[in-house]
Amino acid sequence: MKLTFVGAAHEVTGSCHLLQAAGKNILVDCGMEQGIDLYENPGLPIAENEVDYVLLTHAHIDHSGMIPKLVKEGFKGEVVSTFATSDLCNIMLRDSAHIQEFEAEWRNRKGKRAGYPEYEPVYVMQDALDAIELFRPCGYGQRIQLCEGIEVRFTDVGHLLGSSSIEIWVTEGEEQRKIVFSGDVGNQNQPILREPSYTEEADYVVIESTYGNRLHSTEKVDYIGTFTRIVKETFDKGGNVVIPSFAVGRTQELLYFIREIKEQNLLPEYADFEVYLDSPLAIEATKVFTKNMKGCFDEAALKLVNSGINPLVFPGLKISTGSEDSKQINFIERPKVIISASGMCEAGRIRHHLKHNLWREECTILFVGYQAGGTLGRRILEGEKEVKLFGETIEVRARIESLKGISGHADLDGLLKWLEGFKKPLKRVFVVHGEDTVTEEFAQTVEEKFGFPAFAPFPGGEADLIADEILSEGVRIPVKTKKPVQKKADAATERLLSAARWLVEVAARCEGMANKDKAKFEAQILNLADKWEIK
Repeated sequence: MKLTFVGAAHEVTGSCHLLQAAGKNILVDCGMEQGIDLYENPGLPIAENEVDYVLLTHAHIDHSGMIPKLVKEGFKGEVVSTFATSDLCNIMLRDSAHIQEFEAEWRNRKGKRAGYPEYEPVYVMQDALDAIELFRPCGYGQRIQLCEGIEVRFTDVGHLLGSSSIEIWVTEGEEQRKIVFSGDVGNQNQPILREPSYTEEADYVVIESTYGNRLHSTEKVDYIGTFTRIVKETFDKGGNVVIPSFAVGRTQELLYFIREIKEQNLLPEYADFEVYLDSPLAIEATKVFTKNMKGCFDEAALKLVNSGINPLVFPGLKISTGSEDSKQINFIERPKVIISASGMCEAGRIRHHLKHNLWREECTILFVGYQAGGTLGRRILEGEKEVKLFGETIEVRARIESLKGISGHADLDGLLKWLEGFKKPLKRVFVVHGEDTVTEEFAQTVEEKFGFPAFAPFPGGEADLIADEILSEGVRIPVKTKKPVQKKADAATERLLSAARWLVEVAARCEGMANKDKAKFEAQILNLADKWEIK
C-alpha cells in the first residue's frame, strides 16, 4: 500500500498522486503544470496503461488537464468524478486539446522555416474525446465499491462546481487504511456554491496548501460595493474594466455579482452598461452551471432559481463567440466591462484585450483570482512596467486592481478548520499543492497545532501506508533555465526594423478611417506578426 506524489509537490499546479493498493494503480487527479516548473519531475513510476482508475477531485486543468495524455499513452480504465465535474471536463478537456493543437500548428509553422524538428502536441482532440468517454460520474455522498478492497466517496468542498474531497477505504488482507484527499478546499461565504463539508475519520490526509501561510481579509468583504466603485471610477474616466477571469467558477461569480448590481440599480449613471463575456469556454461553462443548479448551488442561489430567476443572466450581457466578435469589442468606444480568459493571462483572448487596454491610463485591469508565480498576471499584479504581447512591448499604464478576498481557495484558517473536522488523531498529513516554501510552512503549522506528523514531499516522494514510513522525500533538483543568446543586429535586421517603423507611420495616419476598416487593418497586422513571431 504505497502513495507516490507525482505532481503538485512543492508546486501549486499539476496535481497528481498515485495510490498503489489492493493490486490496483489509482491516480488521484492527473493535472497539467502551469506557470514556472521549479523542480525536475520524474513522472509516473509506472506505464500509463498500468493505471486502473483516475479519481478526479474537480475539473480545473491543473487537476484534470493531463487525462487525455494518459489516454494517448494507453490508459483504458475509468475516470470517476461527480456529475458536475464530468460535465465541466467535457468542455474543458476539449478546449485544452484545441489549445494544444493550435500551439503545435503555430510552432511548426515557425519551426519549418528554421529547420527545427516537428513539434508534437501534448495531445489532440481525439485524445480528449476518448478521455471523456471514460468518465463514470457519481453523486455526492455515495459510497462506491471501486473494486475488491477499495471503496470511495466524494464530498462537496465548495471550491468549484462539482469539486470534492475524496475518501478512499483500502483493505489488503487484514490491513485496512483510510486515505482522504482534500482536493482544493473552498473559501467561506462564497456566492453560488455551498460551504465546504467536513470529513470525520481518516488514517492519512493529503491536503492542499495554496494559501497555507496566508489569511484572507478578516473584514467582511463587500464584493458588490467594491466592484461597483471600481466600475464607476473607471467609467467616469471613459475607460474599460478588463477582467482576466478563470472561465470556470470565477466568471460565474462575477456574473452573479453584476446581476445584483443591475437589479439593485447601484450604478444609476450607467444603468444600461454592457458586459462582454468573451470566452467560448466560459459561455459553455455557464451552461453547465445552469444544468447543475439543483445539485450544487447554495441556499441563496437556489432561492433565486426557485423563483424563476437565472442568477447568471442580466440585461446588457453580451456573448462573444467568434473571433471577429472578439476583435470588435475594443473598437466600441462606450465604456464597458470585458470578462475574458485565461485568468492568469497566459493564453486566450484576454491577451488581445490587455494589448488594447494596458497602456490606457483611463482603463482598469481587475484581477479576481490567484496568480501563480511566473505568469503574466502575477507579473502585472506585482507592478511590472512593461510586458510583451504578440511580439510587441506594451507599457503598463492602466490602473491595476485586485478584488481582495474573492478566492475560491480556503486560507490558512480555512484549511486548519477543515483538518479540525477529523475527530481522531491522524497517522500523518501530506502537504501538497502549494508554492515551494509554503508547503513546508504549512506542514510545520499542522504539526504545531495538531501534534501529528506532517510531511511536504518533493516530486516522486513515496510513503508506505502500512508501515507509516516515508520511503523517499522525492526529487529536489531545481529545473535549470536556459539563458537567451544575445545576437548583434545585422544590416538585414536594420532594414526589417525600418520597414516596421514605416508600418507604424501608416497606421498612425488612419485616425479618420472607419472603425471596421481599422479593425480589418489591425487583424492583418496581427496575422502578419503571428506568422513571423519566433519564440
